[in-house]
Amino acid sequence: MTQALYRKWRPHKWDEVMGQQHVVQTLRNAVTGERVAHAYLFSGPRGTGKTSVARLLAKAVNCLAEDLAARPCSICAHCMAVNEGRFLDLIEIDAASNTGVDDIRDLRDKINFSPNQGRYKVYVIDEVHMLSTSAFNALLKTLEEPPPHAIFILVTTEPHRIPATVLSRCQQHEFRRAPLDYIIKQLDQIAQAEGIQADHEALTLIARQATGSFRDAISLLDQMASSGQKISLELTQTVLGTAASQTVLDLVDAILENRPDTGLVTIHRALDAGVDARPLARQIVDYLRALLLVKLDNAAQADLGADTLPQVERHAGALPAPEILRLIRLFNAAATDLRGGWQPSLSLELALAEAMERQQPVERPSATGGEKLPATRSRPEVPPRPARGVQDKSPETASVPPAPPLESAAESKSATGVVSLDRVAKAWRQIRAAIRSSNPALEALLNSCKLLEIKDGFLVLGFASDILLSKMNTLEQLEATRRAIAEVLGLNLPVRCVVSNARQSAPPDVKQDGMVAAALKAGGEIVDIQD
Repeated sequence: MTQALYRKWRPHKWDEVMGQQHVVQTLRNAVTGERVAHAYLFSGPRGTGKTSVARLLAKAVNCLAEDLAARPCSICAHCMAVNEGRFLDLIEIDAASNTGVDDIRDLRDKINFSPNQGRYKVYVIDEVHMLSTSAFNALLKTLEEPPPHAIFILVTTEPHRIPATVLSRCQQHEFRRAPLDYIIKQLDQIAQAEGIQADHEALTLIARQATGSFRDAISLLDQMASSGQKISLELTQTVLGTAASQTVLDLVDAILENRPDTGLVTIHRALDAGVDARPLARQIVDYLRALLLVKLDNAAQADLGADTLPQVERHAGALPAPEILRLIRLFNAAATDLRGGWQPSLSLELALAEAMERQQPVERPSATGGEKLPATRSRPEVPPRPARGVQDKSPETASVPPAPPLESAAESKSATGVVSLDRVAKAWRQIRAAIRSSNPALEALLNSCKLLEIKDGFLVLGFASDILLSKMNTLEQLEATRRAIAEVLGLNLPVRCVVSNARQSAPPDVKQDGMVAAALKAGGEIVDIQD
């Protein structure tokens, strides 16, 4: 049976360990100065070399080389025995399979026996965080005062699960995720030694997919080499599923064009073809991340092929960075959301629906390639309601009265020189009614606000909290309110929103920038009016 590459290419000397120099240098100095501790704790992410370094330390303390600085030499009898897995004094225990107190008691009974071959008996306990509480308690005394010929090396990916009493008895070393350059360098060395033809771009993509794990990177390289073809970027993207598929491109186009119907069809077409919802969401996030990197002038980190780069540049140019960040958060939540288990498409549908609720306009290239046009969503126009006292007519004979001509705020000033807030206040219920059918959420927001004043040509609305203000203070909500005011009053009056503690609005006959209005805005309340 062929040996896996990650096992074949495990480091056999200190110099072959990559990316963990802070740990290696400390252990080498301990071996050279004969100051090896009786218990170590190696912690860090998977695939970063914890078990390999534990074996190197076991080799070094039992190496037969006379020069302490040369240990482990990897050529003496003891080193060769460790390399071949037949060194009796290296005992590796899988704590995930031996979690009970009886297993630790058995270890404690045997530890007093002298080494069979070497100078030290080295116990490597992998995934030590899986031990039970009673097993940890049984290990404590032995861990604190082992016999002179015993060394413990505890290995874990979750050091926070280890009792503090155990941590205090160990010399702790934290392994870090491997830098990208180190992983690429090792993959290139393995590919050349094994006769594997691989493009540098493909090795870079494999290294990125490994997310700092040497073992994952080498396993991916082994998987790619099994295809029997030259490892190209296109092949790697296809096998790993990192290529930007047409589904993702179509979905982003639908978001840009504010076409939820097209976006839903795109999602369901992919799901009906057998694509899993969560990997599709992750693929969307990867593509949006590439857009963000291009937006931040860092396209080299996006791992894009020449065929998809034009699409990415077009989408990145049409979407502002804050909008890309918002979309990434939405679809990343869909990728990790477990609520859609009974309905696989639910999380993606929710993400798409929220993506359509824009917080700001998005520019998209015009059909002629010229000036960029804002992408806005059209809403059905609401006809003005008939005035009170007018009898409703049948649909066949009813006629919609013409909307009054729009007049600017300056043209609507009263004799006092101030736009009449009273006029807006009297029609406010009718304005909300005009919005209710097309946007109930907006009508609810307008019902909870206060009409504060009309200042500098703007109707100022006061909200009780920042949360309500953020929901109202979007371009779409402000524009819908302005249109409703125009439909009912024939007045082109834009809206401005603020957070206000006012319990009530200032009466129309009160000077809007005077002391009474200021007191009301600060939270005061009119309790009596005297002539």
